[in-house]
Amino acid sequence: MPYEGSEPTQDRPPEDHSGVPVAIKILIAGGFGVGKTTLVGAVSEVRPLRTEETLSAPSSLIDQLDGVERKSTTTVAMDFGRISISDDLVVYLFGTPGQKRFWFMWDELAYGAIGAVVMADTRRLADCFPSIDYFERNGMPFVVAVNCFDDARSYPVQTMRAALNLTPDVPLLLCDARQRASSRDVLVALVEHALARISDGGQHLTPAR
Repeated sequence: MPYEGSEPTQDRPPEDHSGVPVAIKILIAGGFGVGKTTLVGAVSEVRPLRTEETLSAPSSLIDQLDGVERKSTTTVAMDFGRISISDDLVVYLFGTPGQKRFWFMWDELAYGAIGAVVMADTRRLADCFPSIDYFERNGMPFVVAVNCFDDARSYPVQTMRAALNLTPDVPLLLCDARQRASSRDVLVALVEHALARISDGGQHLTPAR
């Protein structure tokens, strides 16, 4: 029982947070050379932070270059970009490194994210399996974006969905990571998917460390 003159806690007006933007964190994941860095760069309104290094002879023995033989650099930590949707909504993008030896960083990068974009390449489709498994295991909403490379063979969406063994509720989209509009549509699809999960009470916002 509140003392005389005090206000019941439930009747107090909410704190005024006007002027403080809401931040949304999104992960961009997938295999080596699938276009994560390209997508972040295509949509970021600021110069993206990149941690790319030139592929060395020893790393070429570890990183499988089949299908991406012309790739000369690799992300060794993360990519980072930012998009201001409005004055009170900012989206932060974190691109994860694709090589297995950097997977230990995923838990830290995933902490607090509302969801993830898993990028796929039809020339190396199996490379996105670890990302799909990770987000399924942690209960994080994700969409799969197939990056349509110029020299890659195209397949029907249902064929790719079956090959990836995706559940019916996981969106699968085709995109061109070089194009801002195409990359933006992928992010919009993820946010809509995450919001649907929230309304259903099924979203896990913060994966366990």
